[in-house]
Amino acid sequence: MKEAGLPIDHTYPLVLAGPSGSGKTTAVRELLHRRSDLRFSVSATTRASRPGERDGVDYVFLERADFERMRDRGELLEWAEVHGELYGTPSENLEGARAQGTHLVLDIDVQGARSVRNAVPDAVTIFLLPPRGAWLSRLRARGSETPSTLLLRLRTAAEELGAAREFDYVLVNEDLGETVDRVEAILNAEESRVGRVGNELNRFVSVLEMEIAVAQAEAVEPEEADNEGTGDTQ
Repeated sequence: MKEAGLPIDHTYPLVLAGPSGSGKTTAVRELLHRRSDLRFSVSATTRASRPGERDGVDYVFLERADFERMRDRGELLEWAEVHGELYGTPSENLEGARAQGTHLVLDIDVQGARSVRNAVPDAVTIFLLPPRGAWLSRLRARGSETPSTLLLRLRTAAEELGAAREFDYVLVNEDLGETVDRVEAILNAEESRVGRVGNELNRFVSVLEMEIAVAQAEAVEPEEADNEGTGDTQ
């Protein structure tokens, strides 16, 4: 639920990142279900689509040459090469969200989060963690990991955990509902930051100055009337 407050100057991107097993994709899905002021950022990639994935919904699937042209033209907010495939966020995603007055939600990795923060300094970044001791069990529960890929994901998670201090917020995703509640609380608090409502504060100042001028004029009029009533008569 969105709380009432001053209108912000412009919307900002919300980045959720975290290692495998943190549940960030599920949290993003629930967050989007709850709020109408959010828009999901569909990433572009050169990898082949997997069964059930839809082009333009889950990813924008591109040929490598097309992706590289977008990159070279500066049309990507962030991009990275992962296991030989290219992934990136089209800049038009952010432009489209701002035109709609919505916050762009990005489900990306630590490297991508750094790039977004560099490109958009007022982005809000959240690092999600699974409960302590739950990494291995969560990854095994997927049923899609071999012992070697499981070890690789755990080592990558350890590297990503070292970057958690770069984020604005760190949440432990022990209960999905509580986690999304806290993300919503962060969004609501961010929309009351002084730096985000500067234009509206200026309007408050302008209106108050007008009201002071009206009150001053009303205060002068009785004084002038009193002076006229006590003046000498010939």
